[in-house]
Amino acid sequence: MKENIVYDKAFEFAIDIVETYKKLSSKGEHVLSKQLLKCGTSIGANIKESVHGQSKKDFLSKINIALKEASETEYWLELLIETKYLDRKHHALLLNKCKELNRLLTSIVRSTKQAIKGD
Repeated sequence: MKENIVYDKAFEFAIDIVETYKKLSSKGEHVLSKQLLKCGTSIGANIKESVHGQSKKDFLSKINIALKEASETEYWLELLIETKYLDRKHHALLLNKCKELNRLLTSIVRSTKQAIKGD
């Protein structure tokens, strides 16, 4: 399999999310952190699944799901930062990684839609 930069970034991000989840859980926060864990790790899983899409439309569907999960993850991170469950300075890096994934996935969605129209 050739290099997949978006998948690699999403996988690294998922590791960060799991570590963040562990820290939040150890502090007694379980509801918001579980939401973060689910959507934050789902991004890479959907990207991985898209690689074996049956068609361009199937690929686009999986990438769109990854984009939705990245957007949801961004929401939970912002909420956890604003409610002071996460340290603003330290976890700004996590939020920036999430925003980068959102930008990359948005770009993939746009270019794939154009490719489908061109077929």
